[in-house]
Amino acid sequence: MPKIIALAGKGGVGKTTISALLIKYLTEKGLTPILAVDADANTNLNELLGLKIDTTIGQIRKELKGEMPPNMTRDQYMEMKVHQALVEATGFDLMAMGQPDGPGCYCAANQHLAMTMDHLAGNYKYILVDNEAGMEHLSRMNLRDIDYLIVVSDPSARGIMTAKRIAELTGPLGIRIKKKCLIVNRVPEPASEEMLAKIDEAVQSTDLPLGGLLPASNELVAQEITGKSYLQLDAEVLVVHKAFAIFDALLN
Repeated sequence: MPKIIALAGKGGVGKTTISALLIKYLTEKGLTPILAVDADANTNLNELLGLKIDTTIGQIRKELKGEMPPNMTRDQYMEMKVHQALVEATGFDLMAMGQPDGPGCYCAANQHLAMTMDHLAGNYKYILVDNEAGMEHLSRMNLRDIDYLIVVSDPSARGIMTAKRIAELTGPLGIRIKKKCLIVNRVPEPASEEMLAKIDEAVQSTDLPLGGLLPASNELVAQEITGKSYLQLDAEVLVVHKAFAIFDALLN
């Protein structure tokens, strides 16, 4: 069975950036193949990886509400369409969830998706899920056992408290977590004593240990503006070096 890595955090804190850096880490360490799932409705992980998305799971769900091709069950159709939606790259495949279900949630489609994910899972060493804050997609994909949960925050008191609440959501959802950590992103250097105290307070008051701090990075901004893949970043870039150190400690 693959190891499951899930990332969560409120909007705008840099979950997708850290997801892209984590894919870079796993591929360079030879921990492949990987299935990367962009579970944010505002799909953009593909842009940081230099890939193009043609079909999302949300679009496939809508198709499931219509007529099926002759001699094909809905399970077979879902599995065929999901394979078509996979974007293949060196060492990993990418799947985008797209927009969530609208009014009158079509729960049967989520059951078909969960069954398809069960079939897919055996093909990968790692499944990485870049989540929305609520983490409902984990339930939809039947991912109830998470090996690593990375909760991402920005360097603000509200962001850190939100990260704490997100970590606490896993209980009501029935998701079992083996190991989790907090990454505080875009931290100015040097970090203020007040900020460090607030981070320490959050860590001490919950079971969410601190994985590390990542600095703001002009290199990441330049890479995104020019449309270049984060996979091409030099290993000596400070944020890459620090991210890899955090991933080393978490995964090993």
